[in-house]
Amino acid sequence: MIILIDNGHGSNTAGKRSPDGRLLEWKYTREIATEVTSRLLAKGYDARRIVTEDRDIALAERCRRVNAVCLKEGPHNVVLVSIHVNAAGNGQWLNARGWSAYTTRGNTTSDQLAKCLYAKAAILLPGHRLRTDTSDGDPDIEAGFYILRHTRCTAVLTENLFQDNRLDVAFLLSEEGRERIIQIHVEGILQFITNEKNSLG
Repeated sequence: MIILIDNGHGSNTAGKRSPDGRLLEWKYTREIATEVTSRLLAKGYDARRIVTEDRDIALAERCRRVNAVCLKEGPHNVVLVSIHVNAAGNGQWLNARGWSAYTTRGNTTSDQLAKCLYAKAAILLPGHRLRTDTSDGDPDIEAGFYILRHTRCTAVLTENLFQDNRLDVAFLLSEEGRERIIQIHVEGILQFITNEKNSLG
């Protein structure tokens, strides 16, 4: 299984930061993505970041990179997780909080990956809200995000708390917060892979 890790936005993306400028989404998600990839590699998995540049890479190019791997390895042998930090407004402190994962619409293997990530988030983020949509029987929120719709493999986009909530930002920037966000991704992805192997006998 090839594990592809994406990180949101870039150094040239306007906004996408906490109101006090301490959390820059492009920088934070790259730090998380780098550590997630490193830990998966250390465990013997083929994990790759699809955006190593600091500048923003267009969504079409991100999808092209993912689909090139899918073409070579087979879509069923590839998973993608795109790591982001949510925001409720445009540059001011607000009250929205919580962790969430998004998939495309319909019942796909992406739902199973999201379910594994939610299960780990429930354990690793005690006291934090999990933002869900259980109307279709699973917790992920279904949406039309470009990187989910235009990649050929199992794909989930995570929104790791809110960059415009003071409490969330303090947690995200803490050593404990960083570690827990990393663990959610590493452990959730590994659980999905284990489940997939078990389902194949």
